[in-house]
Amino acid sequence: MTALKTLLVAAAFIGTLSAASAAFAADEYNVSTGTTLSGAGVALRGVDAVALATGLKETPGHAKYTVEHDGVAYYFSTEATMKRFAADPERYMPQYGGFCAFGVAIGKKLDATGRFADIVDGKLYVFLNAAAFGKYKEDKAGTLAKAEKNWPGMHHVSVAEVNGLKSAMR
Repeated sequence: MTALKTLLVAAAFIGTLSAASAAFAADEYNVSTGTTLSGAGVALRGVDAVALATGLKETPGHAKYTVEHDGVAYYFSTEATMKRFAADPERYMPQYGGFCAFGVAIGKKLDATGRFADIVDGKLYVFLNAAAFGKYKEDKAGTLAKAEKNWPGMHHVSVAEVNGLKSAMR
């Protein structure tokens, strides 16, 4: 292989890896995009994560109380809840990157809302809608066990690929 061909193959490979990692990073968390000055997506549709994770209260957050963690913006309703989150983000973040826990259990990355949420063993789980939440409530332990098993294989994969939309987009 000539030096030029080797260089072109290497450049294509690096470009592919760069694009893939950017796509994966964008889909590791369920966020609303384009809503912060920094460009970070907003988690939980702007609902205060601390209020939700400590009492299942869907309390709207405000941009003036924002913490960015792992490239994601979290809004809070008060300075106090913002500081609690900043001190221990993992304690308040929803499981599975904020995707629907029932969806993860069935192998899909689905949107979720704080309107349908549960706390199990101190962990916050969010769901797409009443139907998904109802299915989860039929077998909470089984659903969460399946989601735990599925998540490692889905975490760094794009929504389109996980949900079988990649080939449909071509």
